Amino acid sequence: MTDAETKLLDLLNIERLEVDMFRGVGSGGETPTRIYGGQVIAQALAAAYRTVPDRLCHSLHAYFIRPGDPSIPVIYSVDRARDGGSFTTRRVVAIQHGKQILNLSASFHVEDEGWEYQHPMPQVDGPDDLETREAYRDRYIDRIPEQHRAEFLRPRPIEIREVAPRDMFDPEPADDVHHLWFRMAAAAGADPQMQHILLAYASDMGLLGSALRPHGLSWLKGEVNGASLDHAMWFHAPIRFQDWHLYSMDAPFSGRGRSFNRGSIFNKDGTLVASVAQEGLMRPNRKSKS
Repeated sequence: MTDAETKLLDLLNIERLEVDMFRGVGSGGETPTRIYGGQVIAQALAAAYRTVPDRLCHSLHAYFIRPGDPSIPVIYSVDRARDGGSFTTRRVVAIQHGKQILNLSASFHVEDEGWEYQHPMPQVDGPDDLETREAYRDRYIDRIPEQHRAEFLRPRPIEIREVAPRDMFDPEPADDVHHLWFRMAAAAGADPQMQHILLAYASDMGLLGSALRPHGLSWLKGEVNGASLDHAMWFHAPIRFQDWHLYSMDAPFSGRGRSFNRGSIFNKDGTLVASVAQEGLMRPNRKSKS
């Protein structure tokens, strides 16, 4: 297990303060200036799971309210909204500086039976012959200011391989549909709840950038003022995140300062294990014009 993987698992092992009150570390995720959205979602789901021992989450819906401060912990308050015969509902509020930064509703369902159908997995190149995340970033290191290079190259716990990576600084306009493979080797042996939590953490990766593609925009050039506004996720099938999963994403709409982004997550055998939807802030960064 790598140091980065150990740190992520420690990050998601939130501390219980009271029966329905928990504390999570704020720093250590994907970004240094604010708390990575997937981290807050994953910790909030972890808090909900601490109060639901006997069934798995089938859906979650979250709103990002304020940017998270990575310099201090996050407090998670769980409301036991409903404990039913088949479904359990939890509401989780994430708090920093006395204010909400995220609220999340999650629903849990007993194992059930029904008719089965899914869309097929897209036919794309497999992960074995694709460039690693580290090699991709190495190609741009000379264009990163020296004071940011260590953070840019910092080892990450989630292994990512993009099917058709674009230029990080000067991308050409491209179709909004794109794909990446991801996994975390240290997920081996994790229980089904932690598998969900890890996938929730990873589900925020690359999704918001889907809407930048048709416009030839890049986060690194400072052109876009962007942030996740909400995040929804549905779990369909058992997850083994230690194995490769394909994240197929698109952005059917952007306009009026917002974008709508969708994702389908398949295991390598082609089973659709989760679906994701997210709306994001997407407006010109006026500071970059000065």
